[in-house]
Amino acid sequence: MGLTKFDRRNRIRNRIRKAVSGTSTTPRMSVFRSNKEIYVQLIDDQTGKTIVSASSRDKEVEESKLTSKIEISSIVGKRIGEIATKKGVSKVKFDRGGYLYHGRVKALADGAREGGLKF
Repeated sequence: MGLTKFDRRNRIRNRIRKAVSGTSTTPRMSVFRSNKEIYVQLIDDQTGKTIVSASSRDKEVEESKLTSKIEISSIVGKRIGEIATKKGVSKVKFDRGGYLYHGRVKALADGAREGGLKF
């Protein structure tokens, strides 16, 4: 019997998390994608604290009245980049969370790069 989609994603996620951990100078940019929304946070794994977070449920993103999930992901990426640069964070380590790097995850990463983050 093959792996379920959930088991496969967790296996990939654990493999990524072995190699990627964040510090206060270069936090981990963690992505969570649900069917309707997308969430991203910058995490300092040494202290276990979230530095900055953004999602498609934020008021500024919902006011944009976009319908495409990819466009919304791009805006969330730009927003996390802008907020992070205000907090003094310019470099991050990208944790795609077991999702394939295309579609909404890629749009979020490209938007974060436009917002000023380097990874």
